[in-house]
Amino acid sequence: MRIPRHLAIIMDGNGRWAEQRRLPRIAGHGRGVETVQEIVRECRSLGVSCLTLYAFSSENWGRPKEEVSALMSLLGRYLKSELKTMLNQDIRLHVIGDAERLPATVRSILQDAVRKTAGNRTMVLNLALSYGSRNEILRTVRQLAWRVREGGLDPGEIDEKVFEASLDTAGMADPDLLIRTSGEMRISNFLLWQLAYTELYFCDVLWPEFDTGELHRAFREFGRRQRRFGLTGSQVDDGGGNFREDGH
Repeated sequence: MRIPRHLAIIMDGNGRWAEQRRLPRIAGHGRGVETVQEIVRECRSLGVSCLTLYAFSSENWGRPKEEVSALMSLLGRYLKSELKTMLNQDIRLHVIGDAERLPATVRSILQDAVRKTAGNRTMVLNLALSYGSRNEILRTVRQLAWRVREGGLDPGEIDEKVFEASLDTAGMADPDLLIRTSGEMRISNFLLWQLAYTELYFCDVLWPEFDTGELHRAFREFGRRQRRFGLTGSQVDDGGGNFREDGH
């Protein structure tokens, strides 16, 4: 089974899972957290280097206040309960997005977990919180514009590497595979720059029902694909049936 170095997941379908069972939507989110715990452990076991989870988008702030409040409470409890696991499993927590919009209590818990896991190296757990890719790109453009204005950067020096170094994902490889659950087939303002050459995998399974078997199924599909990065198949095939990962 071929394992992506960087896996990104849009965890979709918690609310629908609950509604199908005539449960409150937050019950679906709670069950979704259990799936997160299972998938994080399995990715760590399989050797995934970076796992990016779309946990809360910038658009999600528009949901009913009761649901947003419950989600923030759930996030705080998850971070507290999983800190020991992250420390024991050598998992480093990282956050992308506008974390300043999060409630102060959640921000404090988040910052504590990020600080305590900063030295871990085996896997990065990258949580996208209050994240929107267009916002990330605009923030990056503004940052570079200010550097140019202050004389610290020549416009002619701005290339892909300089731009990427100012993104929230600076220093991380682009995702090899994106999984989206629940049957929806769109990117939803997630990692628009970083997904340029990412393999996309969509499945009908709702996130609360996405288990390790479904994860393995996605990885097997990923292993059947030839990643060409704009080249020809013969250029990236090493002749032995193996596919190189250095085409980009």
